[in-house]
Amino acid sequence: MQEENTVFERTYQHYISQIRNLPLASVAERIGAVRIDGGLRIPLFGQSFEVSAAGITDTDGRRPSYDVCVILSKRLLLSLQTPAQAGGNWVSFKDFRDSRPLHNFFAHDVEGAIAGKFSGRIKALKQACASLGGYGPDLQVSYDLAMQFDALPMIPLILLFNDADAEFQASSSILFLARTEVFLDAECIAMVGSLLCRKLGQAKLQENRG
Repeated sequence: MQEENTVFERTYQHYISQIRNLPLASVAERIGAVRIDGGLRIPLFGQSFEVSAAGITDTDGRRPSYDVCVILSKRLLLSLQTPAQAGGNWVSFKDFRDSRPLHNFFAHDVEGAIAGKFSGRIKALKQACASLGGYGPDLQVSYDLAMQFDALPMIPLILLFNDADAEFQASSSILFLARTEVFLDAECIAMVGSLLCRKLGQAKLQENRG
């Protein structure tokens, strides 16, 4: 565990060292962030985080989880690429380039995990989605539940869910805009899906305690 923490810390510091070289003021508009004194404020699934040369924190000044740090760092570091003009179609994770090594993880630990957590509990899933700012997508689909989230500015995703019935187990899938791979690499897109899964699970636990 100590070795893992050391690796994470080195990776985090590596990202921060690169962020220090970015023109954060000019990056803000490109990624939909808000300029603050010395850095940027970026929403991720409705929660605000602050990124500066000093590091990444939540609004209480605490460093967030490792995956959040990686997602925000990569979003900034890839921000100077030319924004996609096309790629407005909704696609699955497996359609992204370089995503093949993560196909099983995404299918089982993200989409499969959401289906397993909320099988027979679609009301709880709706409540969990609402707590994360989910809203109905402008997309005609035939699912028991379809909910869109603004994971990051300019990076929406759609959760599709069918509850279990007499013939089939519960299933879920997540769609992204094709242009997402311009803003994040495949590993970070998988992290976004995993973060959604975790946040939905946490919201479910809160609902159960209530």
